[in-house]
Amino acid sequence: MKPSPWRDLAVGSFVLIGLAAIGYLSLQVGGVSYKGRGGLLLYASFDEVGGLKARAPVAVAGVTVGQVKSIRLDDFLRARVTLDVDEALELPVDSSAGIRTAGLLGDQFIALEPGAEEELLVSGEEIAYTESALSIERLIGRFVHDSGIEND
Repeated sequence: MKPSPWRDLAVGSFVLIGLAAIGYLSLQVGGVSYKGRGGLLLYASFDEVGGLKARAPVAVAGVTVGQVKSIRLDDFLRARVTLDVDEALELPVDSSAGIRTAGLLGDQFIALEPGAEEELLVSGEEIAYTESALSIERLIGRFVHDSGIEND
């Protein structure tokens, strides 16, 4: 069978399209953004972050508006979380940030609750009001302690 240049071109095009599709899907599944997301850097400190990870979503009213850029310990041994959110987001200075879980055993994310003040947070500022992650161990311990069940 004699090779045809049109057939070679068609096979090559098919392979390139397939590789491009695999690359795109792997970026989407991996949570890597190809767009320049964010622009507004905010900080929040928590006593406990649980399983929160970098690149976890940041949401307002269930709508993703950014992602966790980094998590590190501050000088007071609290978890300092850097949030990279959409620069068009207007959050009042009395807004709060809480660590929530998507579903019963889902991944954790940051939920932002807008406050009522007129003054807005600007890039580089700290969200003063935070709610740490609720650990299952702490919840069970609290239940056992409050119910009067004794440990043997």
